[in-house]
Amino acid sequence: MTQKYITHSQAETEALGEEISKHIGPGDVVVFYGELGAGKTAFSRGVLRGLGYTGDVTSPTFTIVNEYRGNVVEAAHFDMYRIDSDDALYSTGYYDYLDGKLVVLIEWGQNIEWALENDIIKINISGSGDSERTITVEGLEL
Repeated sequence: MTQKYITHSQAETEALGEEISKHIGPGDVVVFYGELGAGKTAFSRGVLRGLGYTGDVTSPTFTIVNEYRGNVVEAAHFDMYRIDSDDALYSTGYYDYLDGKLVVLIEWGQNIEWALENDIIKINISGSGDSERTITVEGLEL
């Protein structure tokens, strides 16, 4: 099932992520698609807040993965922008996070298509203007 949403600000994108988080739990892999600046981290921030994390959420661009310990669910947040091979993916520890204990959020999922399972949740974010975003959610029963 695919759902389509329109947001008009970063705050609305985060709020949608928080709403979607109500349907996400340990073992879920959420994969984000979208260009630079599309709102992948903003959406992730909302998901993490919805999962009970109250601290700062930043893009894992340089660290590759950030771990978040929330009051409700723990999560790993990946940025796969610079990942271009299975060896590079392996070196991130990615496969260790697929143990079903965490929510796994992946930005730049298009870069690791070969490693993704079929039962992922896909979030595609595209910009249309300075602040409007079209967001499609696939693979999640809402």
